[in-house]
Amino acid sequence: MAVDSNARGEIKAHERTYSSFVSMAKIGTAVSVVITAIVVLLIAS
Repeated sequence: MAVDSNARGEIKAHERTYSSFVSMAKIGTAVSVVITAIVVLLIAS
């Protein structure tokens, strides 16, 4: 079954969007871990 060029373009757009989402999720997770560590250190001291 052939995929038309419009569908290919949509798939590429979705892949870029998903890639951006995954990147932001990774960055958000790292920032959350750093903030949590700082808060824990502040509470412990």
